[in-house]
Amino acid sequence: MPSAPSIEVQPLIAVRDVRASSRWYAQLLGADRLPEHEHRDLYDRLTSSGRMILQLHAWDAEDHPNLVDANAAPNGHGVLLWFQLADFDSAVARAEKLGAEIVLAPHVNPAPQHREMWLRDPDGYVVVIASPDGEAGGS
Repeated sequence: MPSAPSIEVQPLIAVRDVRASSRWYAQLLGADRLPEHEHRDLYDRLTSSGRMILQLHAWDAEDHPNLVDANAAPNGHGVLLWFQLADFDSAVARAEKLGAEIVLAPHVNPAPQHREMWLRDPDGYVVVIASPDGEAGGS
């Protein structure tokens, strides 16, 4: 029997306000935040079912390469933060409650036969929430 994959994706994005972004993503995704910690103004992690799904780091903190000069380039140009959620409709409702800027309204992507909604986070990153593949029909 093949073993489980040993790779887990752990994206990290630089943000202007770690606390605010942590609350925003936790609300959008229905994710868990770490208990309060002294480093939260600089770094935070979001989890779901005990697995890390996103890391947030303050711009220009701790001299990390590529996490400096927030104004050097558009945030996330060419990158989409893509989250598959079992309850797509609840995520759409949470996005609307947040007043998130909608890039593409909920729609069916015909190739994977799932629903997607594209929006921007408070720092301008494009975030996609999607239902599981095949959920929107097809055979």
